[in-house]
Amino acid sequence: MTDNPMPERNNEGFLEDATQWNSGVAEVIAAEDNIQLSDNHWEIIKFLRDFYADYEVSPPSNRLFVKAVKERFGEEKGNSIYLMQLFPGTPAKTACRIAGLPRPTNCL
Repeated sequence: MTDNPMPERNNEGFLEDATQWNSGVAEVIAAEDNIQLSDNHWEIIKFLRDFYADYEVSPPSNRLFVKAVKERFGEEKGNSIYLMQLFPGTPAKTACRIAGLPRPTNCL
């Protein structure tokens, strides 16, 4: 990331203002989770940001996140195992945090 300070985040690490997100912010947040972003990560991050732009909400749960990815990219990427490999823990929550989006409403 550049010399710009990290945008304000809540106690779970989600940005307080999604408009302050950029790729450098994503890299820092991902590194906090020991994730080195690859093209596969960026593909999902871009998808999530587009989803948010279209619907003004993050996918509300892991189940709906997987379903949305499956509809867009097919079975190979739209499954829990693939997404957990990219975004360990709770994939929707982790991916949304890295993408600078609000916390999914139904994720633990």
